[in-house]
Amino acid sequence: MALHTQQSLSGFIAAEPQQSVTENGDTRFYVRVGQPHFRRESDGSFTELEPTFHDLVTYRATADRALTRFAKGDSFIAEGYVRTFQVERDGALIEREEFVAKKIGHDLARTNYDVDRSRRSGGGIEEDSPGPRPVVAPAQVRADSAVLGI
Repeated sequence: MALHTQQSLSGFIAAEPQQSVTENGDTRFYVRVGQPHFRRESDGSFTELEPTFHDLVTYRATADRALTRFAKGDSFIAEGYVRTFQVERDGALIEREEFVAKKIGHDLARTNYDVDRSRRSGGGIEEDSPGPRPVVAPAQVRADSAVLGI
């Protein structure tokens, strides 16, 4: 089976998230996000450049969860796609784009958090999907290593 990949976006939440409702009655999460940029110098160091700012949206259950979990300043990683569209401003059509996040979470390299591993009700996790790997006690590791001659 082929490896499924999508576009990703990482950055920080630059403004307070906003909630709205689509024509279909679905929850919509909208936020301006920033992407930091750096330039590698000849001595191997990095110079921080001005960030760029973009629109990010997500819908339905993901939007509901994002509204309760994200705040201005949070670092995130999202998976999804870029959607381009036109808007009319002062009588002229302007091309705009937004990142539509199908999945979004905090960036663990930049965020301290605790994980709640209790099962959520409803779907989302396959019944036969592998869970966390069992912790092997140090005594078992030494015993197994001795058998292997390590």
